[in-house]
Amino acid sequence: MTKRVSRSNRAVADVIEAALHLEAQRTGLAERFITATERAFDSLAGTPGLGRVREFATARLLGLRSWRIRGFENWLVFYRVTDEAVEIVRVLHGSRDLEAAFEDEGESIEHDEGHETP
Repeated sequence: MTKRVSRSNRAVADVIEAALHLEAQRTGLAERFITATERAFDSLAGTPGLGRVREFATARLLGLRSWRIRGFENWLVFYRVTDEAVEIVRVLHGSRDLEAAFEDEGESIEHDEGHETP
């Protein structure tokens, strides 16, 4: 059964920031990235156990998984599976200090109901 996809506000901002950065490198890359990201989200909705469980020191990140974006393999989708949905928490470049990215001051992984797809 396909789960609905819920995107955190931070994940939405991550995708926008990445797309703008990629577009500055090459015209048309942003659109390809966004399409590939949405396909990754769809794959996770259909098969929520994809990727691997990540281990972070912070308890609030317990159960977080990651999955690579096809065509942009350095980019990772961090997500959590609940009974109701696949919750997209962040979309980050794999070269980042991932632990630090989640510990940024004011970091929020709350989900906004306005960023969902059935």
